[in-house]
Amino acid sequence: MRRLLLVLLLALSGCSAHASDGTRVTVLAAASLTKAFGEEATAYERAHPGTDVVLSFAGSQSLVAQVQQGAPADVLATADPATMGAVRGELEDPSVVFAHNELAIVTAPGNPLHLTSLQDLTRSGLKVVLAGPSVPVGKAAAKALTRAGVRVTPVSLEDAVTGVVGKVRLGEADAGIAYVTDLGGGVGGVPLGGTRTDLAIGPLTGAGRAFVQFVLGAEGQAILKKHRFQ
Repeated sequence: MRRLLLVLLLALSGCSAHASDGTRVTVLAAASLTKAFGEEATAYERAHPGTDVVLSFAGSQSLVAQVQQGAPADVLATADPATMGAVRGELEDPSVVFAHNELAIVTAPGNPLHLTSLQDLTRSGLKVVLAGPSVPVGKAAAKALTRAGVRVTPVSLEDAVTGVVGKVRLGEADAGIAYVTDLGGGVGGVPLGGTRTDLAIGPLTGAGRAFVQFVLGAEGQAILKKHRFQ
């Protein structure tokens, strides 16, 4: 039975940084992959009877920090290749791009303020939330805003895309910049064309190779497409 780690404990003294014992595969994945990788894990377990996939989700930069500090894990999936690059030397094989996403303006359901462009985020009194500059979606949003010549002063900077979506869902912000894959589930909004982002995945141990190959395969890619990844 798959277990979802709410908190990933760092390796204790004397413990190996390799998480797998042959029947368990520990996957660290970007917060934007929460729903998709939940389904990937179920499908992988079905295809590999007796294997338990343990998932831990957080901002990509937080996951990289965990790996650097010796957290036990077999697979790392980040919301951009640049963040993955910080642990290139920890990977068993080179990382690969396995999916694409796109930025979106996230709003209350139905987009009651009719926000359709980055320029709309400059409206007086509008409360906008963004991800921090070290978070992949935050970096992508900053680039998109600069390219559009738009300056936004956010009410908060979140450490994961889930924080941006959560603030909008709870009514603590009027809008935010997240991903197309975040639309629905209590939030509305509009995609921002021309803002494609790449997601990267790589095995941290030999045991993680099979999960990576599954995600890259036909069934794994179909699951990602179902969850609106490109």
